[in-house]
Amino acid sequence: MYTSGKYSSRGPALIPRMKTKHRIYYITLFSVVLLGLIATGMFQFWPHSIESTADWTLDKRSVHDAPLIRLPVSSPIPERGDLSCRMHTCFDVYRCGYNPKNRIKVYIYPLQRFVDELGVPISSTGLSREYNDLLSAISDSDFYTDDVTRACLFIPSIDVLNQNSLRIRETAQALAMLPRWDKGMNHLLFNMLPGGPPDYNTALDVPRDRALLAGGGFSTWTYRQGYDVSIPVYSPLSADVDLPERQPGPRHYFILSSQTAIHREYRAELERLKEENGEALLLLDKCSNLSQGAASARKRCYKGQVYDYPQILQESSFCVVLRGARLGQAALSDVLQAGCVPVILADSYILPFSEVLDWKRASVVIPEEKLPEMYTILKSIPHRQVEEMQRQARWFWEAYFSSMKAIGLTTLQIINDRIYPYAARTYEQWNNPPVVKWSSVNSPLFLPLIPPRAPGFTAVVLTYDRVESLFRVITEISKVPSLAKLLVVWNNQNKSPPEETLWPKISVPLKVVRTKENKLSNRFFPYDEIETEAVLAIDDDIIMLTSDELQFGYEVWREFPDRLVGYPGRLHLWDHEMGKWKYESEWTNEVSMVLTGAAFYHKYFNYLYTYKMPGDIKNWVDAHMNCEDIAMNFLVANITGKAPIKVTPRKKFKCPECTAIDGLSLDQTHMVERSECINKFASVFGTMPLKVVEHRADPVLYKDDFPEKLKSFPNIGSL
Repeated sequence: MYTSGKYSSRGPALIPRMKTKHRIYYITLFSVVLLGLIATGMFQFWPHSIESTADWTLDKRSVHDAPLIRLPVSSPIPERGDLSCRMHTCFDVYRCGYNPKNRIKVYIYPLQRFVDELGVPISSTGLSREYNDLLSAISDSDFYTDDVTRACLFIPSIDVLNQNSLRIRETAQALAMLPRWDKGMNHLLFNMLPGGPPDYNTALDVPRDRALLAGGGFSTWTYRQGYDVSIPVYSPLSADVDLPERQPGPRHYFILSSQTAIHREYRAELERLKEENGEALLLLDKCSNLSQGAASARKRCYKGQVYDYPQILQESSFCVVLRGARLGQAALSDVLQAGCVPVILADSYILPFSEVLDWKRASVVIPEEKLPEMYTILKSIPHRQVEEMQRQARWFWEAYFSSMKAIGLTTLQIINDRIYPYAARTYEQWNNPPVVKWSSVNSPLFLPLIPPRAPGFTAVVLTYDRVESLFRVITEISKVPSLAKLLVVWNNQNKSPPEETLWPKISVPLKVVRTKENKLSNRFFPYDEIETEAVLAIDDDIIMLTSDELQFGYEVWREFPDRLVGYPGRLHLWDHEMGKWKYESEWTNEVSMVLTGAAFYHKYFNYLYTYKMPGDIKNWVDAHMNCEDIAMNFLVANITGKAPIKVTPRKKFKCPECTAIDGLSLDQTHMVERSECINKFASVFGTMPLKVVEHRADPVLYKDDFPEKLKSFPNIGSL
């Protein structure tokens, strides 16, 4: 007990003495650790940038707080501007590099106030609201980067939207002082009101070296196609006036002119049209009895009657947009917003975003000299087409004209599509409203129905071991002028291709690809070696086609790149007795398929066949070693809704030296399976997509009694 009592008497006395001695130490240590954690967290999560001055936003920095930069009189001035500039000569695409999102990075210079040596600013207005909105929209977009080293495109914070407010020489000197100017390489300037009195140039007069120009009034003389971007002149009414969308259809007036201060000759001609057509045409002008100001800008008058502008534009089917002192007019934006079809009379004017927008679907462009015939021209347009154009006009405004944000981001997207063409937006994406389906657009295939850019075609020959016949085919195909490359798909895994020295010597590249398995679908694989858009699929026993026949087939395909264009034609029929489809190979006037043993098609279909073929069709073809050509016909017809095109009169395609052992198509069971294929494919597709036509494409004069030298394709062959 004594020991216990001694311990209990000392213990309580020691504890308070330790707390008193170390209390301050522990509290201080805890406080330091806590403050350190708070400071670390604030530094980690507080918004900051490595190059903070590059973070562009007016919310954080006022224009008045921007640093002042004085321009010495001797400051260098950029060159006037190189009219020969193109993307491959004046733009460094290597700055953009590869990135997984295929999106350029845009850097905006920090705000600065430039003044001359006397302290006079280079601009009378400073930073306009419109340019502020434009830069803010870009800084909030996925294009923006605050890391100058990652930038592909540079945008100065110098406002050159309106040339009237600029001192030309001093603005050019300010541009040249930008740290990464480098003669304007990869720099983009936005200008909507170019030129000045008396000549009103159609491009910005500020010397700008090689900089790209997004301009609002380009003519064919100043526009550098594929380099500059034609943009609209923004209308302030877009933000101030809310015009609800009006349903397409007939309007109170047929033609309306609302522009003020147009040339007296144009006005005289419009007045004459008004006299001839009466109430169908409304000719408005500014109101002389109203005081000048914002209110009068939204009014138009005709013989003392006042109309609200731009609301009155919705009361007309067509609205005239005439050139003024400048080619680009803000009235175009107002007309589109109203859903009125613009009638544009401005010779040599480059329409906004015409690089990607199909203006024929939303406007009528008439030469200025045809102004007296305007009423007759517009009356010839069907009502249904006018309604579609009204709808398209409104959508163009909503998507591309409605705000400075829309204008700026559309400009960047166009430049982005140039730099990453393989990821570019398609014609349909640019021109088709996302919701509305147009009756005039029938083909869902995203291929332009124009001759392709890539010259020539690639011949793909599928072979197994018929070497002698293969070499004859290669020799004949090599005579075709448009052949760009020949690709041999060697489908025999048990036998090697002939030695290189044994192959025919031809003038185009010849490449042999060895497959891992013997599959018929190998002929439609999207090989990297196929660089042209046109592909000629041909069997190794098709030795009877002449070079004229093949060249003519390629020329036909160039006019119809979304079709299968081939030589052997076949037909599918409905067997009423059996209640199913039947494959027909007899000679008839009707065609619903062309065999891919000799056919041209777009390489796009190789990707669809390999990766997007419905159901188990591809595997079924490979398992049965049959019907790959029928499957391709089903695929193309289902996507395009169009029939194939048979070319030249030849109907017989049998190889004279081939035996039943050599060829698949000579087996008796082969023909029976062809009918089974059609029924199976129709079941998988859920419909019968094949289209029957009575059509054949032949060269002009091929049968006429003319000298052979007058015929483009004299050796077309016979049945």
